[in-house]
Amino acid sequence: MAAFSKIGAYLKNAWAKEPVIVASFAIAILAVTVPWVSPLTKYTTMINQATPYTYPVPVRDDGNMPDIPSHPCDKEGPSLEWLKNF
Repeated sequence: MAAFSKIGAYLKNAWAKEPVIVASFAIAILAVTVPWVSPLTKYTTMINQATPYTYPVPVRDDGNMPDIPSHPCDKEGPSLEWLKNF
């Protein structure tokens, strides 16, 4: 508990002497921490994981290609239904 009072006294003294520097440090700390706790970061990460890096290219299927969808519009990979229902 004594450590908090010392930190508070230091911040009060620093604010009295140099408020611009204290404010800039506070803004910098917020700029670093807010993205980690923001729900926007969570949903952006989910969208980026569901978006494919390579898009389907039409290929002529000879019937022996199990890893290639039969049609370029076939759904493949993670679904974005959670985003539609959001």
